[in-house]
Amino acid sequence: MKKKKIASFLLIIFFVSYIFSFYIQPSEKIEQVSSQMTKKVYPLGRLIGLKLYTNGVLVVGMSEIKGQDGKTYTPYENTGIKEGDMIKEINGYEVQNTTQLMDIVNSSKGKDISVKYQRDDEEIYTTIKPIIGEEGKYMLGIWVRDAAAGLGTLTYYDEENCSFATLGHGIQDIDTEKLLNISNGEIVTSKIISIVKGKPRKVGEIRGIIDEGKKVGEIEKNTEIGVYGKVTNKEFINSIKLPEVSVATRSQIEIGKAKIYCELKNDEVSEYEIEIKKIFKNNSSNNKSMLIKVTDKKLLETTGGIIPRNEWNTNNSKWKIYWSNNKCITK
Repeated sequence: MKKKKIASFLLIIFFVSYIFSFYIQPSEKIEQVSSQMTKKVYPLGRLIGLKLYTNGVLVVGMSEIKGQDGKTYTPYENTGIKEGDMIKEINGYEVQNTTQLMDIVNSSKGKDISVKYQRDDEEIYTTIKPIIGEEGKYMLGIWVRDAAAGLGTLTYYDEENCSFATLGHGIQDIDTEKLLNISNGEIVTSKIISIVKGKPRKVGEIRGIIDEGKKVGEIEKNTEIGVYGKVTNKEFINSIKLPEVSVATRSQIEIGKAKIYCELKNDEVSEYEIEIKKIFKNNSSNNKSMLIKVTDKKLLETTGGIIPRNEWNTNNSKWKIYWSNNKCITK
């Protein structure tokens, strides 16, 4: 297995699949709700960079190793380790990143090492014997990842709790297609580079950079319904927050016209028109609550609608990112 197959920090730019921040125009029904019972937040609608670090190292694949003797080996066989498992400890030492894992494996000099890994909520122990490869380093034949990064929409700011929400859906690992189990992370400022308009049978994409971004907050949770954390840069948030709005429950959403906030130009958040076509009031299996139609001409001219999926090439492998939330009907 080549060295490049084990990455100490694999930076994957996730093109945004759902780049909009909703607010529903108040109806008489919503306005009648007691102010004491209504949650208020500040909409943001800004493109933000996300950096996430896993709780251990994630197994994302397996590969044969060609040894110095010319033979091929699969040291991971019969260990029970599978794609999607999280390696937590090696020889009793907590594993925090891939560099640490590679150092421990290479220092083993081919002796059996003990491994503690996690699958769902179960912790499992096994042993594995590293094999020396053609390049003279000991390997396990396992592809691992300890971090990911990308772009998303900073949805709202809750001043009461000094917290933020972003995306409106969880971040899944692109190989295992499971929710990424993170230990921590951060959100940083980002810059839009370009937008490719979506067309029938051809999805659009938004491209940006986060390398030079300044820290805005700390990520605490990656859940099925969004990524959440605490704001650390209040000065930045206060400079971008939009007028405070009340949060509607699913039962309060009404079919009809609504508006969304969206950043399509750097440092410019604009308001666009949509139409709520259907409400899924009884859907409790996922975060899909409504079917919408993008009606704003300017938004359609620029993006073609909501960007539902994109593909990114990195390290000579094609990664498919599925970040779509609500079904969207475009023109």
